[in-house]
Amino acid sequence: MSTETRTRTITLASASPRRDELLRLTGWNAHVCPVEVDEFPLQDEPAEELVKRVALAKARTAIQNCDESGILLAADTVVADGQRLLGKPSDQAEATEMLWDLRGREHRVLTTIVIIDQHDRREVLITCESSVPMRKYTIDEVEAYIYSGAPLDKAGGYGIQDSFNPVAIERFHDCYANVMGLPLCHLIRAMRHLGQSPSVDVPEACQSYLEYDCSVYSEILGDQV
Repeated sequence: MSTETRTRTITLASASPRRDELLRLTGWNAHVCPVEVDEFPLQDEPAEELVKRVALAKARTAIQNCDESGILLAADTVVADGQRLLGKPSDQAEATEMLWDLRGREHRVLTTIVIIDQHDRREVLITCESSVPMRKYTIDEVEAYIYSGAPLDKAGGYGIQDSFNPVAIERFHDCYANVMGLPLCHLIRAMRHLGQSPSVDVPEACQSYLEYDCSVYSEILGDQV
């Protein structure tokens, strides 16, 4: 592994503490430069198009606002319940409505990652999609979760990692980190296009940190796990 591979710095164009938390597991040097863009969907815009458009907007805004010379990372996550797109709830009532609508059913979570090498402006885009089954939680559980304030900064009104445990984890078989907002194995695939590899075993670090037995990392990463 080259010295350059170990020491390239990633600038994370996000204020999400969860993305920052996950990125630290990769061993890459990283720091945060948050950006703000309009994340509101266009009329009849599919989830697949929205998540790519917003991630690209974040990346290109960060190019202008973050005075760095390493690798820029931007990401966007969308929760899709059928054709309905669920962003961050505006208040407790909307969070309650989202959680009750999702209860006992499956929905999709999509995250698009955009990385840009700021030396030569090479740009790589990759999207991860996960199917998420929710458990049949009670209204008392929902009310306690809402009261904690935790749902209000999360798309769909929930965090898979929260102690509320909204996801039926025994039936979940996709990328846990994707639902948190940064699918790390997809990030590795994207970084390979820039000739970069992590200095640590990311699937092992991710599973250990999240306490989740992942069954999809080898499929995502192929022979170069």
